[in-house]
Amino acid sequence: MRRRAFMLAALAMPLAYGGPAAHPTVYPQVKRGTRLRFPRDHGAHPEYRTEWWYATGWLERRGAPIGFQVTFFRARPPWNTANPSTFAPRQVLLAHAAIADPVHGRLKHDARAAREGFALAGASTRTTEAWIDDWRLELQGDVYRTKIAASGFDLELELAASRAPLLQGASGFSRKGPRAGEASYYYSRSHLEASGTLDGEAVRGSAWLDHEWSSQYLAPEASGWDWCGLNFDDGTALMAFRIRARKGGVYYAPEGVAFTPLRTWRSPRTGVDYPVAMRVEVNGHSYELEPLMDDQELDARASTGTIYWEGAVRVRQAGREVGRGYLELTGYWRPMTL
Repeated sequence: MRRRAFMLAALAMPLAYGGPAAHPTVYPQVKRGTRLRFPRDHGAHPEYRTEWWYATGWLERRGAPIGFQVTFFRARPPWNTANPSTFAPRQVLLAHAAIADPVHGRLKHDARAAREGFALAGASTRTTEAWIDDWRLELQGDVYRTKIAASGFDLELELAASRAPLLQGASGFSRKGPRAGEASYYYSRSHLEASGTLDGEAVRGSAWLDHEWSSQYLAPEASGWDWCGLNFDDGTALMAFRIRARKGGVYYAPEGVAFTPLRTWRSPRTGVDYPVAMRVEVNGHSYELEPLMDDQELDARASTGTIYWEGAVRVRQAGREVGRGYLELTGYWRPMTL
């Protein structure tokens, strides 16, 4: 607790070294044709504005299904500084963790935030290794390991990869809009074999991991996105997304991709309506996503400043369950700002 109090105090210190206006940051642009190289690109890219490592999946504990989410964010603030002080906020780390247990009926979730430094928070540029205090996500060989000591639950998992990274978009260049800068570098790891403990009890299952970094992700005209990462029972996998416009409708979606709400759920806490059951169509194939439970709203106002829905979903095709995955719905509370 003393370590965490010190970390939060560092976050709260005034920016007395000149302010954002004195040295505006110039972020590099994501460019088509850039080749992703591993293991280097498993690591952090601190020159870019925004980055995340995002693990989700389905676990079984005593035969009952449970969803989990562990996400580490890295952000480069919009100013430069030559100040050598360790307190200068050159990078900010944030993390979310959540458990979706139908027995509990709503998400158990927690968050962390810290400036990089003091050995309390950081993200390696060599390979996946991100940490805030006693929260950690790291890649060793072909196995991701995460340890989360959260308020309300303790999670320790190994996520074993047996497949090469799946490069999204055009060889890892994922367009998010019509303008040149509206894109990210993006790859996924599907069908990760998950094992470990939740609150000291053994769990096993299947997981998905995304790693994405960019300098300009959402356009001013965009409100948020709908995204899914799905592991199918036949060994295949699918990622699909659309970005919604603030004025309604779709701002951008890859060709052949469509999302159609099937059922909404209203949060009793925020009054926000989410399309928690969704039909996803990709190049003529249609899938219906049904949530493990409706109440998978995550209130992250204390860290990333937003409220969103992110939940475990079953995948059905022609009335038959064919896989499992996660659905993320952002910008339904307020337009997203990254």
